[in-house]
Amino acid sequence: MSALYLIRHGQAGSLDDYDKLSETGRAQSRLLGAYLAGQQIRFEAAYSGSLRRQIETAEEVRRACDGMPEITVDPRWNEFDLEGVYRGIAPQLAAEDPEFRRQLAEVRSEDRHWTACGMALVEAWIEGRYSFEGESWAAFLGRIRGALEALRKRPGGEAVAVFTSATPMAIVAAMALGVTDGTIMKLAGVTFNTAMTTLRVQPHDLTLFLFNGVAHLTPELRTFL
Repeated sequence: MSALYLIRHGQAGSLDDYDKLSETGRAQSRLLGAYLAGQQIRFEAAYSGSLRRQIETAEEVRRACDGMPEITVDPRWNEFDLEGVYRGIAPQLAAEDPEFRRQLAEVRSEDRHWTACGMALVEAWIEGRYSFEGESWAAFLGRIRGALEALRKRPGGEAVAVFTSATPMAIVAAMALGVTDGTIMKLAGVTFNTAMTTLRVQPHDLTLFLFNGVAHLTPELRTFL
């Protein structure tokens, strides 16, 4: 493979049913498909994580982009389980950190992912401060790197699309830039829905050409959920 197009899913649904596309998310996805069709990019393969919002994005893009191949589902491109991190780590962190305990008690459940409370939790997970039954940060990194290494084995000269989520995209971009774990979450935090990140992938080289591209979206459709 030579050209990798990483695509974040469209805007997701409500907190009660997050893992599906909203109507805005479907519109974003159709616009991306039309944009890719206009660019006349010939994709040799297309992959998606197994999350519903990722698959629905891939399906909407494929319907709007003639010639995109059938979608192959690869769960290695899934986002990490933030709710699982909350369940496993938040009680331990709250027991040791009074400020986190106060924030956790005060923040509304629908807001907690995007506050200092949520960031403190993810930082503790990345640093491996607590053990729990869910996926560790190291295991998550290994999963994404394994998915990328599988794509490296494809024939040279191909263009491949992968429908995924913000953090997997940020991990691959960070690999290309040679930056740290802390920077990964900063990149993930600014990634728009249906944004494209494009890279040149060679057996021993990874080059970033575009990060967080949303030329297909008007300003009012640039969302982060």
